[in-house]
Amino acid sequence: MTDPQPPVAEPEYPEYKDRTFRSSGGIAGGVLLLALGGWLGIDAMIRGEGRTPWLALAGLLLAVPIVVAFTVRPAVYSNDDRLRIRNPFRTITLPWAAVATLRSGYSNEVLTQSGTKYQLWAIPVSLRGRKKAARRSSQGAAAGDPSVGGPGLRASLRPGQSSSPRAAGDQIMDDLRELSEQRAGAESAQGEPVVRWAYEILAPAVAGAVLLAVVLAVA
Repeated sequence: MTDPQPPVAEPEYPEYKDRTFRSSGGIAGGVLLLALGGWLGIDAMIRGEGRTPWLALAGLLLAVPIVVAFTVRPAVYSNDDRLRIRNPFRTITLPWAAVATLRSGYSNEVLTQSGTKYQLWAIPVSLRGRKKAARRSSQGAAAGDPSVGGPGLRASLRPGQSSSPRAAGDQIMDDLRELSEQRAGAESAQGEPVVRWAYEILAPAVAGAVLLAVVLAVA
């Protein structure tokens, strides 16, 4: 009789794997701006005369970090322990216990227990998306769609959860708000906010601004 096969080991996954949120439109726009600016700037440095190459170099040093900061860099990471917000010039790490609320208006933002407010650049508010979701909700209700606000669905929802279609950004905020409420009391989610400046963005931008000022001053 053959020996039984040993059990296959289950793959190990990180216990607190981050869920990442980014703006695909912002990234696409940033990549296009970087490609266009790089092409024009490098061409000016190679073919330019006089102070033109220096102006092009200073312009690239100043513009590239700024474009990256506002388009490619922003991201929001969440897991069971904390919310990490990567904004243009800062990275903010907030244990869930430090989060008072997450709210949406004309921008998405998080408010800490101490009253400090931080915007979530990576989760932009889309008024067009909200109007589209409201239109779908109205059309579904008019057609008698039970999945839109029906009494059976409303009875199965948690308190505060909406049965109407939601814009993508608003749905993400709903999910983060729910996670915050669930995990705020967990022992591993305690701590104070930590803010780190993005010197990798600020340093080259400042260097570019200084070089640009020097080139213009000696002209």
